[in-house]
Amino acid sequence: MSNIANIVAFDGAATPVSHTLIPISVTRQKGEVLAEWRENLSGVPVYAQVRCTMKLSKSRQGVYRTEKKVVVPVMESIAGNNAAGYTAAPRVAYENTVITVGYFHERSDAIGRRLARQLSINIDGSVATSVTPVQTGPVPELFDTLVAPT
Repeated sequence: MSNIANIVAFDGAATPVSHTLIPISVTRQKGEVLAEWRENLSGVPVYAQVRCTMKLSKSRQGVYRTEKKVVVPVMESIAGNNAAGYTAAPRVAYENTVITVGYFHERSDAIGRRLARQLSINIDGSVATSVTPVQTGPVPELFDTLVAPT
């Protein structure tokens, strides 16, 4: 199993920004492995940080379930203070969430799982050219090799 490590990814802004998510925890409970990451920006409350989770579990029927979840909190904008001069602290207004789930039978192989994952990624990105699938990192390991971080 691979050790949990930082995840670095660019966002989709007009001027892309790099986000570094740091490992928070890996837990095992009732046959499910859950790994958690989040950004660690100074001046931003923990609950308002971008976060990512990955889960791996296996059903009694022999089907593995893999899940990657990315949550991007959106802060309220504070417009000035009240008549008493008090300005409320900003809060999370809402969260944008993307969840990718894979179901793989125990008889499936890494090549078939990689093919399905890469096809899904290419459809998401409207990629119509040949690209080499990424084979390292927490998501390819989770979906392709059914290995969760430790």
